[in-house]
Amino acid sequence: MASKNMTETALVAVIGDEDVVTGFLLAGVGQKDKKKNENFLVVDSKTSQAKIETAFKSFTTRNDIAIIMITQKVADEIRYLIDEYHQVIPTILEIPSKDHPYDPKKDSVMLKVKKMTGSD
Repeated sequence: MASKNMTETALVAVIGDEDVVTGFLLAGVGQKDKKKNENFLVVDSKTSQAKIETAFKSFTTRNDIAIIMITQKVADEIRYLIDEYHQVIPTILEIPSKDHPYDPKKDSVMLKVKKMTGSD
């Protein structure tokens, strides 16, 4: 397995709608460094796919992020990037949002687990 040089304190990144991101920020997940880089992205109807892609790529290459939580609806918009991502850290976790329920058939982590275990 590939290892990643993690900093002393690992962060959780969040990509999702305003309600989801706000909930995680209220729980203390939000962080902004000296360069004003944030570990979250609020996605709404005006957010371009390119901006989501850029945030995802940025979060997957940062040494201080261990988990990326992304709402499944947003993940569907960049599904090709998520399907191409094979690193262990940061781990990608798809989560439901208030308006879009979780579908395990779309979750890339669940699909990989099923493939590894041979279960259908």
